[in-house]
Amino acid sequence: ITLVATSYMVLKALEAAEKLEEEGIGCEVIDPRTLSPLDTGTITGSVKKTGNLLIVHESVKRAGTGAYIAAEVGKDIFDYLDTPIDIIGGKFSPIPYAYPLESEVIPQTDDIVDRVKIITGKR
Repeated sequence: ITLVATSYMVLKALEAAEKLEEEGIGCEVIDPRTLSPLDTGTITGSVKKTGNLLIVHESVKRAGTGAYIAAEVGKDIFDYLDTPIDIIGGKFSPIPYAYPLESEVIPQTDDIVDRVKIITGKR
């Protein structure tokens, strides 16, 4: 599976990829670094190999960076997808300052692992 993650979620995606690798699920983690310009070629090339795309970011899914990335690459990868593009984003809530509360609002490593298992049918 291809995991595209932005900002702090890159670390969570890398942690998830390590856990998934132990279970025999291969992940390619891509950090696009910038959204403008977006390196669609790297993302497209990866999805052509993996057949699946999961985008992970901290903001809410609606109108977030994941929606932008999905729209930009979706037209180029449609024929290569085994499953629909999926996005994990933060809960529809202001981001709290306290870490225990923040960790309830933004995606965590286990959230990514669980979603990958669902996408790949290995749950």
